[in-house]
Amino acid sequence: MPLFWKPYRSDVTQFIEQLKAQRPTLEEEQRSGRALLWDRPVDREAQGDWREARVPQQPYVYQTKS
Repeated sequence: MPLFWKPYRSDVTQFIEQLKAQRPTLEEEQRSGRALLWDRPVDREAQGDWREARVPQQPYVYQTKS
C-alpha cells in the first residue's frame, strides 16, 4: 500500500455527504415524508376480509370456463 493511499469514495457517496452537510434536516424530512405515506396502522380485520374475499386466478387468465 502506498504511503498516501486514500480509500475510494464514489461520486454518488460524495454527493450525498455534501447534500447532508448542506441540509442537516434532510434525513428528518425523509422520515416525516415516509411516515405520511407508509407508516400507518394495519387494520387486521379488514385485511382478513380481503383474504377471505379473494378469488383464485386461473392458470391462463384469458381462457373461458366451459
